[in-house]
Amino acid sequence: MSTTNMATSNYWEDLRKQARQLENELDLKLVSFSKLCTSYSSSRDQRTRDSRSDSFGPSQDNMLVAMTTELEQLLAKLTAVNDQMAEYTNTPGASSHNAALMHTLQRHRDILQDYTHEFHKTKNNLVSLREREDLLGSVHRDIESYKSSSGVNNRRTELFLKENEHLRNSDSLIDSAISIAMATKENITFQRGMLKSIQTRVTTLANRFPAINGLIQKISLRKRRDSLILGGVIGACTILLLLYTFR
Repeated sequence: MSTTNMATSNYWEDLRKQARQLENELDLKLVSFSKLCTSYSSSRDQRTRDSRSDSFGPSQDNMLVAMTTELEQLLAKLTAVNDQMAEYTNTPGASSHNAALMHTLQRHRDILQDYTHEFHKTKNNLVSLREREDLLGSVHRDIESYKSSSGVNNRRTELFLKENEHLRNSDSLIDSAISIAMATKENITFQRGMLKSIQTRVTTLANRFPAINGLIQKISLRKRRDSLILGGVIGACTILLLLYTFR
């Protein structure tokens, strides 16, 4: 093997090493981010009940902001590594192994897409949770202000309190659904890590024995189909739960 081929081969392996390191770090950070969002959800009711809680839990808010920024940076780094890997597959020295390189590159791209999707989903859930918290906190403060200024527990106040209680009950149901979804996500993340390890070993065998490469592609297609079906079921259950809640 010539010096040039060895250099390009080492460059590709360095890129793969960087990609795997970033993927492992993202996997751990996403699990921690999900748990932190769940903790934020659990403490939301206390913050809503306390009308003076504008400064409650600043450290938790700072952690969420810091972790969001860190995850965005890691995703950007992994995207850059994937782009470098894509550029390498187009170099003349990589043409003899182009099929195997493209297969490896596609696998890393799929992992990046999954991590990006999970990050944005968890981040959007957090944004929605904060919006509901602000709304309910404002309603609660308005009620307390009205009660203290009027000093009379009339019919209008009772209706207002009942409506607020209904909103709180609905929000609790939504929080439960989010907690279940996050727990399911953590379980799926753990299973995905196991499957990724198995897939890496199988991919190594496929590169050594091209005859089973077609079988690997069929397994990958079936895995994506199962993921779409599972996502559809979870989405349908969530929609049904929301419809039942606000019925």
